[in-house]
Amino acid sequence: MLRVLTLSTLFPSAAQPTFGLFVERQTLGLAARPDVALQVVNPLRLAAWPLVLHPRYRDRARLPERETWKGVTVHRPRFPGLPNVGAAGMPRAMAGALLPLLKEIRKSFPFEVIDAEFFWPDGPAAMRLAAALGVPFSIKARGADIDYWGNKPAVKSQIAAAGKAADGLLAVSAELKAHMIDLGMPADKIRIHHTGIDRERFHSRDRAAAKARLGVEGPLLVSIGHLIERKGQRIALDALAALPGVTLILVGEGEDRAMLERTARKRGLADRVRFLGARPHDDLPGLLRAADAMVLASASEGIANAWVEAVACGTPVVTCDVGGARDVIDRPAAGRLVARTPEAIAAAVRDILADPPAPAGVAKAADKFSWEKNGAELFDHLSGLVR
Repeated sequence: MLRVLTLSTLFPSAAQPTFGLFVERQTLGLAARPDVALQVVNPLRLAAWPLVLHPRYRDRARLPERETWKGVTVHRPRFPGLPNVGAAGMPRAMAGALLPLLKEIRKSFPFEVIDAEFFWPDGPAAMRLAAALGVPFSIKARGADIDYWGNKPAVKSQIAAAGKAADGLLAVSAELKAHMIDLGMPADKIRIHHTGIDRERFHSRDRAAAKARLGVEGPLLVSIGHLIERKGQRIALDALAALPGVTLILVGEGEDRAMLERTARKRGLADRVRFLGARPHDDLPGLLRAADAMVLASASEGIANAWVEAVACGTPVVTCDVGGARDVIDRPAAGRLVARTPEAIAAAVRDILADPPAPAGVAKAADKFSWEKNGAELFDHLSGLVR
């Protein structure tokens, strides 16, 4: 029996049901194995009273400190902090708040390895906790934790130190592994660990019928991701201006929403853009099947789950040549890798609309991704660290 403590600031809750779904799916798959016992620690960074009463924190502050989430025990300890303030001190604050809890957990659940699911701040916190408890630890790199946080002077050295100290490392793509090596992490510790995909939910189906259910006529683009500058929804809007008759659906919430709505109105695109906000994961297959292309003008990614889910639904992807994009868009039918400009996005969309690939051919690009493979590789990785 392998006993795993999964440490992840990215994990869904009743307050944020769509947050970190990819971590949840991987964790539930590992926990379902008969030879694994697993508990999750999902630290919540909250402001001190009375700021914790602000709507930004209020719902998370009301979450139980321990609950059973889809059959798995999840601990949700608090640690202090303000957004964008004192980032360099986050791992130390997290580890200090978590150490008493982890000591208490070990009395009834003697976990053998800490599995950190994001490099910042989870990784450096896991390094401190593992050293204090005398257990091995692993860190998984997913994209922004290396490509964004790894370029921040105040935290870069901590990320590199955690990577060097870790007993094992995971990366969602070969490109991300190369960036980790550039930060000084040992190549022989880093294993490529692709995401999975549920092919029973994400598969191709009649596109015209899917569009009709959405009340859409004509070409349709879908973009899925947090509404932030790095995801490039503003670029997608600018591309839409050069694509008359095309509708764009934006799925996600974020700090850029108000700006994007203003931009759509100013550019006369409001009647061709739908802002759906954050949607349940179960809604995504229907949206992706209806789309003629999925557009995501990202500045950086590991492997975007939306890429894999789109091609599994038979929908080609237009995105930038970042992170593990080449692992997904590995054939012409799967989409286009383009420059991060409205002109390049628009040209790629025109190309796809002029000669749409067969959905079955697009879906073959997802064949290498499965949760079964993901779970087996994670078990092998963590078991090896314990041995």
